[in-house]
Amino acid sequence: MCDVCVMNAVKDRMLSRRSFFKAGAAATATAAFTGASTSAAMAAGHGGVVDMTHAYDDTFPTYFGAPGITAEQLFKFDKDGFNLFQLTVNEHTGTHVDAPLHFSADGQSVDEIPVTSLVCPLAVIDIAARAAEDADTQVTPDDIKAWVSANGPIPDGACVAMHSGWAGKTGGDGFRNADGEGKMHFPGFHVDAAAMLIEETGAVSIAVDTLSLDHGPSADFATHYAWLPTNRYGIECLGGLDQVPASGATLVVGAPKHKGGSGGPARIFAMI
Repeated sequence: MCDVCVMNAVKDRMLSRRSFFKAGAAATATAAFTGASTSAAMAAGHGGVVDMTHAYDDTFPTYFGAPGITAEQLFKFDKDGFNLFQLTVNEHTGTHVDAPLHFSADGQSVDEIPVTSLVCPLAVIDIAARAAEDADTQVTPDDIKAWVSANGPIPDGACVAMHSGWAGKTGGDGFRNADGEGKMHFPGFHVDAAAMLIEETGAVSIAVDTLSLDHGPSADFATHYAWLPTNRYGIECLGGLDQVPASGATLVVGAPKHKGGSGGPARIFAMI
């Protein structure tokens, strides 16, 4: 066989193999996006996945009001053949984790939170109806007792989340809900509820769909100071709580792992 014939035969074979693998990859991707594949979550007995994370940019509300992220594009595809952004990010921006170090002198930094604490049974306490009438309402021990009465004991290692309905307000001033004097008004956990969870349950995390574990008018951050120094962590600006059940879901917290961090933006999802 001539050299050219051999080269063409090899080229045809390579193209054929490449087409085969590309087709296989495309089929796999299609299956994944349509839900046809069986993920680890489904294999573990869950039927779906809910994204609990807000997409954020420099307009996303922050506790202090200043933009929490800036992005500078250093390389552009049309010029450089690839895209690359340099980010400057406040640790407590968007859907994010409060590490114990955030409100303690020597608590765990975000990279020290045990990975076993980042996969949690999710317990959702719904105070949305009350919050619609009173922006300063808080999760109380009575709310926890009512949840336990309806759903059974709070599981060990749980994340106990406040669903106040605040997640839908991120697109405007209503999320910070500041009054004429600059004082914010939104729901949070009462310090007595935090103390109850510490003393009577094995919960490792509390979460809110607002800007702070403490309610907006708080001047002393009592819940932060009660909860975080016990080497339990918090989650703020959680989304999707209206899409998960009160009990039975598993929360997966993709916390960042920068050394010595007091927290950081996280990709969080629930398996239901």
